[in-house]
Amino acid sequence: MNTATEQEKPFLIVGTGTETVAPGLHILRGQGQSFVAETDAGLVVVDAGPGGAVTQGMIDAVRQLSDAPLHALCYSHGHIGYNAGVPQWLAHAAQRGDAPPRIVAHRNVPRRYARYRETQALQHRMAEIQFNRPPGFFDKRLAMHEPTETFGQHLVIGSGEQRIELLWAPSETDDAIALWSPAQRVLYGGAALIDSIPNIGTPFRTLRDTVRWADTLDALAALGARKAVREFGPTIDGEDEVRHVLGHTARALRWLRAEVVRLMNEGLDERQVLARIEFPDALFGVEWMKPTYGDPAYIVRDIYRSENGWWDRNPTSLHPEAPEAIGQAVAAAISDKAGVIASARAHAEAGRWQMALHVIDLLATASGDAPELAQARQLKAAWLRERARQVPSYVSRNLYRVSADMIDNNTQARFGIR
Repeated sequence: MNTATEQEKPFLIVGTGTETVAPGLHILRGQGQSFVAETDAGLVVVDAGPGGAVTQGMIDAVRQLSDAPLHALCYSHGHIGYNAGVPQWLAHAAQRGDAPPRIVAHRNVPRRYARYRETQALQHRMAEIQFNRPPGFFDKRLAMHEPTETFGQHLVIGSGEQRIELLWAPSETDDAIALWSPAQRVLYGGAALIDSIPNIGTPFRTLRDTVRWADTLDALAALGARKAVREFGPTIDGEDEVRHVLGHTARALRWLRAEVVRLMNEGLDERQVLARIEFPDALFGVEWMKPTYGDPAYIVRDIYRSENGWWDRNPTSLHPEAPEAIGQAVAAAISDKAGVIASARAHAEAGRWQMALHVIDLLATASGDAPELAQARQLKAAWLRERARQVPSYVSRNLYRVSADMIDNNTQARFGIR
């Protein structure tokens, strides 16, 4: 079980304060690494932060840099937690007697916000599981604030040496942007540029376009940046290194697409592709491709599903019975329930936690108070926690651990967990 202290730890918060990467260009730490550009029109800030103390710390840090008015707040992408703090920046401008800043986003953000509002309860439940938060945690933390203006491909703010350009950089989302300073050749990559494997195929999210993300990285590499600031992770320093890191990541994504397509063309289904594919160390063994948040297998699944639809190739699953009824029927059909538990235990004792989970699911997915079923659920919860210790992905670890907690607390039905 998670302790209250663990549940209250911040997530995606990278620290406080600023770091100057070039004259007038600064990293602004909060939820991820935001950015501040000092232009002749005023300050341009990318991402307002999640609100509360974090956003207030961001405002205070900016005021340590400059007393210039805030000209524009820009959304790096449409994931809503990154800009829940907009009202605090507006209130700050009003208190100073400044004009309200422009609130700028890519033109796809309003459409994303409309979808999030339509599916608000679902979004909150998914975030609770993905980030291992208690029920209701996000009810007042995911406020959405519409931009006052949007753009498509390119937007210029300021002039001369202080000019910055906002560039459409579709990647984690179709509304992500990057900031480019042509005079100083500094790139802020936003959600397109992180220090781990690109966040494609996250289990709870819609499909993300692998090749489009590679195209974005190639386009950003072609700018010839001397420095590239990531949304998470250390700044990439030097033109050659920027080209190398971005180009390498793009090549790895294109390799994944080609390899999954090759295996699909052989007739393999999703699980067969996952079992067969091997990730070359030359592409995936480098520091910035580590699966610390996402996982290469997630990307494989996104690519597969982009071409194959939802069917798992088992005709039985085309028009299934209700999951609860299936679990009951399977458990009832097994006369030697103790044998199933013993077989699953043997896999677990050998450290084959994933296989143990497959076997115990013959009983653990059934509801009811029968001793064997209750034991199966207890074993599954324990083995999910063991499996969480094996995987490097933050998302995978949380899904295993939260699912185990729900089984222990008998709350899994609320989230559709089995």
